Amino acid sequence: MTDRALSVVRAGALTTVQDLGRPGHAHLGVPRSGALDRPAAALVNRLVGNPPDAAVLETTLTGCAVRPRSALTAAVGGAPCRVTVDGRPAAWGAPVPVPAGALLDVGPAVAGVRSYLAVSGGVAAEPVLGSRSTDLLSGLGPAPLTDGTVLPLGTPAAGLACVDVAPQPAPPAELVLRVTLGPRADWFTPESLRTFTSRPYRVSAASNRIGLRTEGAALERARAGELPSEGMVLGAVQVPPDGRPVVFLADHPTTGGYPVIAVVRTADLPAAAQALPGTPVRFVAVRRL
Repeated sequence: MTDRALSVVRAGALTTVQDLGRPGHAHLGVPRSGALDRPAAALVNRLVGNPPDAAVLETTLTGCAVRPRSALTAAVGGAPCRVTVDGRPAAWGAPVPVPAGALLDVGPAVAGVRSYLAVSGGVAAEPVLGSRSTDLLSGLGPAPLTDGTVLPLGTPAAGLACVDVAPQPAPPAELVLRVTLGPRADWFTPESLRTFTSRPYRVSAASNRIGLRTEGAALERARAGELPSEGMVLGAVQVPPDGRPVVFLADHPTTGGYPVIAVVRTADLPAAAQALPGTPVRFVAVRRL
């Protein structure tokens, strides 16, 4: 191990390595994975001068703390949180110099769910199928971090433009998801379709990187029985037997047998990554993704 490494001092509730994911392997049963809030991950990479595909750390609710073996530049974005270096306040959403051996602490989210930590050079975990992303469903990629984990770092890129600070969207007070109905909307009663696109739901505490689960009115089917398993896509809104919609996120299964009532616009999914349990959810029908 070289001195280009990070030691994990506090892993937090769930901290994983994420990059742009591994799309194109659904035929092997492998989800795309990758950062749930892709714009936030891309921005912190830019803040430290990394290319867009560099691997970052994605924290969940409680943050994490790391200690670099050599001096580096770090940036934290996504869910707002307190950032300190050896106990001294440091900037959130801007580049922060971190000396060798200093403790960089990414505090609990004060709003939203997932914060992103980028360091100059990126996390250089061993790629699997072209990606360093942790996939909680298939188990591919690095394991979720634990206290004492040591992560290798890459060499900082030369010639890439950095930014000093950039605006970031606030976590949603209400999650509005634009959807195109289908391919299995005909499996639901007309009244259920009206309910789905007119009544509010709430984000369930059972949500995770696989799917955003909702609480609210159950959707009644127009037909009995189950489908043969069919392909699933990012943003598919599947309705399990309890009738509450589930929005598939980055670690979603590649096939499923419950009917998909609609598909969410990809541009709306980063906000889903930051929606706290209890956040109101509205599904708004549009004609195209």
